[in-house]
Amino acid sequence: MSTGRRIAGVGLATASGVLVALQSRINGELGVRLADGIAAAVVSFGLGLLILLVLVPATAGGRRGLAALFGALRTGALRPWQCLGGVCGAFLVATQGLTIGALGVAVFTVAVVAGQSGSSLLVDRAGIGPTGRQPVTPNRLVGAVLTVLAVLLAVGDRLGDPGALALALLPLAAGVGIAWQQAVNGQVRAASGSAVTATLVNFTVGTVALLATFAVDVAVRGRPAGVLPGEPWLYVGGPIGIVFIALAAALVRFTGVLLLGLATIAGQIVGAVLLDVVLPTEASHPGVSTLLGAALTLVAVLVAAVGGKAGPPVDASGRGGAPLNTRR
Repeated sequence: MSTGRRIAGVGLATASGVLVALQSRINGELGVRLADGIAAAVVSFGLGLLILLVLVPATAGGRRGLAALFGALRTGALRPWQCLGGVCGAFLVATQGLTIGALGVAVFTVAVVAGQSGSSLLVDRAGIGPTGRQPVTPNRLVGAVLTVLAVLLAVGDRLGDPGALALALLPLAAGVGIAWQQAVNGQVRAASGSAVTATLVNFTVGTVALLATFAVDVAVRGRPAGVLPGEPWLYVGGPIGIVFIALAAALVRFTGVLLLGLATIAGQIVGAVLLDVVLPTEASHPGVSTLLGAALTLVAVLVAAVGGKAGPPVDASGRGGAPLNTRR
C-alpha cells in the first residue's frame, strides 16, 4: 500500500473523527430534550436509514453493491456475523444520548478512546478486518498507549468524579465495539464493492437493534417524558453517521483498523475540544490540560503512522502470509 494513500486515508479519518465529536454533541442534546437516550438513538439511526433506503437503490453503484452483497452471503464469502457491525454503532449512538448531557463531549471521548485504542490492536492482530492479520509493531503499540495517555491528560480534571467514572463505563464499552465494527464493515465493503452498501447494512442492523431495545425500554419505564424538538440541527446526527461509517468502511483497507482508529480519535479529540471551548455546556470544563492532551493525541497518531507501515499480513503462526477471509 502506497504511503500517499495511507496518509490521505489518515487525513480523511481524522476529519471524520471531528464529525463524530459533533454528532456526539447533537445526539447528547437530543437525548436531553427527549429525556431518553435510547429514543434519541432511534431517531438518529432511523433518519440515517431512511436516507440510505432512498440513496442506495437509486444509484447504479448501490444496486450493484446489493447484488454483490447477497451473492457473497449465498456463497459464504461473507459470513452473516460480519454484517452485525451496526449493533456496535447503535450502542455508541445510544451512549451519546445517555451520557453526554452529564459527562460532556471530552469525558465521553476519553472513555470511548480508552476502549477503542486497545481493542483496535487486538482486532488487527486477530485479522478480523479486510487487511488480514497485522503485527503489533512498536510504532503502533506506542501510538495506542500515547493516545490513551493524551486523552487522560485532556480531561484529567474530570476523572476524579466517581459518578462520572461510573457513567463513563458505557462509552468505554462502546469504544471496544468500534474497532470490531470498523473491521467487519470493511469486510462488507470488500464483499459488496460499495462503501454506501456497507453503510446501509450497518444502519439497518443498528436500527433494528435500537427499535428492539426501545420497545423494552417503553415496556419497563413508559414513553419518554420529552417531546421532539423543533430545531432542525438536532436531527443531523444520522446523516453525519452515514458519512462517518461510509468513510470508515472505505478507508480501513488502506490504513488497517488501528491506524484508522487512532486517526479518528485525533479528530474526535480536536472536535471535542473545539466544541467545549466554542460552545461550552454545564458539563464542559476546557482548560490548558485539555489543549495539551489534544496536541499529544495528534503526536500519537503521527508516531503510529510514520514508520509504522505493517507490511504484509501475518498468518496464524506470526509469519507473513495471505490475509484471512480472502474469499470475497
